[in-house]
Amino acid sequence: MQPRVVILDYGSGNLRSAQRAVERAGADVTVTADPHTAMAADGLVVPGVGAFEACMTGLLSVGGERVIGKRLSGGRPVLGICVGMQILFERGVEHDVATEGCGEWPGTVERLRAPLVPHMGWNTVQAPADSALFAGIDPEERFYFVHSYGVLNWELHPADPRMPAPAVTWTHYGAPFVAAVENGPLWATQFHPEKSGDAGARLLANWVATL
Repeated sequence: MQPRVVILDYGSGNLRSAQRAVERAGADVTVTADPHTAMAADGLVVPGVGAFEACMTGLLSVGGERVIGKRLSGGRPVLGICVGMQILFERGVEHDVATEGCGEWPGTVERLRAPLVPHMGWNTVQAPADSALFAGIDPEERFYFVHSYGVLNWELHPADPRMPAPAVTWTHYGAPFVAAVENGPLWATQFHPEKSGDAGARLLANWVATL
């Protein structure tokens, strides 16, 4: 039986391309804003494109932040993509305007420190050796990015040294920034796996296999 995945429709994101990619990864996919359906699914995908503030406004309008929080408190998997990853952090700052995020991770989303912004195109990443998200993917594979903002500093450290530290994947464009995170049931990528060819397909299959 295929795992059931909801792609959260809050008015932002490449919903249909994400749907097709997750279906190809082996899941039964529904695109909806309904919180009950999102809570009941085996996995939840939070997409996102555009501005941090606009995405948070859309997310709040459908109660998406509560769905994410409730799922994570119960150990239910959530995958954030692009701005869907960014809004999981405490805040985003765009054009000197700060917007509160979901606060699942500490840290600030800020403008990339690069001569040319946006960062648009293919880039390699540096994943931890024990990454489950990147399992079976050649370290030289490239993933597709399109964004002007990112998380330049990772601030979360385990309060209990016996607890596993989050697995943080980095890449470099002008300066290092967070490309992906694996933190218990909460995984996220700054790049678009649904636009990243075979490497992105394998990554999504790795996530679906955990559901």
